[in-house]
Amino acid sequence: MSHYAATRFPLRIRRVVGTAVCTVWLAGCAVGPDFVTSQNGLDAVQLAPRPDYPGSVQGLSDDVPIQWWSLFDDRLLTELEMKAYSGNLGLQEAAGRIEESRAQLGITSSELLPTVGANTSYAREAISKFGHFGHLGAPTSPNNFWQLGFDANWEIDLWGRARRASEGRAAELEGTVYDHEAVRVALAAEVARTYLQLRGTQAQIDIAEQNRVIAERALGLAESRARNGVATRFESASARAELATIKAMLPDLAQRRNALMNALALLLGEKPRALDLQLFKAMPLPSLPTNVPVGVPSELARRRPDILRAEAQLHAATAAIGVAKADFYPRISLTGQMGIEAFNLTDLSSWDSRFFSFGPAVYLPIFQGGRLMRQLELNEARQKTAAIAYRQTVLQAWHEIDNSLDAWAAQQREYAELIVAVDQSKQALQVAERGYQEGAVDYLSVLTAQRNLLASQTSLNASATNATIALVNLYKSLGGGWDPREPMAVPSATVNTPAVAIPESVTVLSSSSIEMESHK
Repeated sequence: MSHYAATRFPLRIRRVVGTAVCTVWLAGCAVGPDFVTSQNGLDAVQLAPRPDYPGSVQGLSDDVPIQWWSLFDDRLLTELEMKAYSGNLGLQEAAGRIEESRAQLGITSSELLPTVGANTSYAREAISKFGHFGHLGAPTSPNNFWQLGFDANWEIDLWGRARRASEGRAAELEGTVYDHEAVRVALAAEVARTYLQLRGTQAQIDIAEQNRVIAERALGLAESRARNGVATRFESASARAELATIKAMLPDLAQRRNALMNALALLLGEKPRALDLQLFKAMPLPSLPTNVPVGVPSELARRRPDILRAEAQLHAATAAIGVAKADFYPRISLTGQMGIEAFNLTDLSSWDSRFFSFGPAVYLPIFQGGRLMRQLELNEARQKTAAIAYRQTVLQAWHEIDNSLDAWAAQQREYAELIVAVDQSKQALQVAERGYQEGAVDYLSVLTAQRNLLASQTSLNASATNATIALVNLYKSLGGGWDPREPMAVPSATVNTPAVAIPESVTVLSSSSIEMESHK
């Protein structure tokens, strides 16, 4: 080997190695903004009880119960919640969307890998005698042509277009998982709310039946007094009207009870009246828990799946900007083809039948009529919209939590006062009935006492129902019903979820943005 060749060979090796290193380095770059959220906005919000509701929140624990409905200590409610998780069609639909999103992620991620295919063909062919090749003397008799081969293609992701697309799909998958959990939270609250409304309606039916008995007793007393000539027809007519009014309440209450049982059946994915035997028997409203853990306010937003879903959607919109920016750059692909071909089948085994083709292919966008620039503008606008939607979701969450805390405190105070009202109304009715029997008071006093008792009992039952529902709404606003610490069924391609916060700016862009020609 000559001295020149000996000195040139290492130089060529160094150039090849240098080119390979540059290619690998470029392949690790990805244009477009990286997803970043700010770390301020939520911790500044304080949800302490207002001065007019002192002591409304009896204790703050470090966490919200996952199965918060167990605080009601109602076995049937717990059973319905478990059945709803397995039978609700809306929850199953949300789970199906997760599978769709996972498949879409797999499709998009496949662009990072080479594609390899095999092909084989056979043709019986002949050229025309009067064609170009026929006039040049090529044989025109029919012949067979066999071909077997492989082809491969791999686009080198220099600018991160495929990686940004995969990142966006991974964020979308994460969003569908959080959407599934948001449906789970809403379902748990809706099952509990409907069940408590059913128990409240059944309690109201029982109250109406008790008042019907009281009205029948008052009517019998008024008719007896009228027959003895110590009362007028006004008293007996008023007693009949009161009894009819109470009886008229029963059909509407029964219809409401039946509708609530059907609503529960629908939530559980059952047919109408499927739960009638299980729910028809009246049971008292579950008692309110003595201690209500609501978690640490600064941690509340970190567990709400709707906030995490909005954040994942913002992440996906941010990644789409990188995809649009990468479209401005050249695409470099490595293509290859190899195989064997021959006119005779027996010649396919010959080494001389081989053919191959290897080499790079470069695509450079030169003129697109402004499509690429408009696509970039569209993705940036979508990212801004997603950022605004994220901020709106966080803000709405805080309002829901604050309103739920206020409602829970108000219902507690109202319920305590109405207990006193019912007790006093019962005593007033007993005194009025005794005085009416003795002739000391007129029937209007009895009628007024009856109506007051019915109104106070109805208000107390409604307050008890609303208090339990207020607790349900509180835990729904806190994101109770799912465990954010459980690992989600998402692939490792997803990026780490940053801390939840309200972004100060709706534009999340990094310094890697580049200037583009407006004609692209």
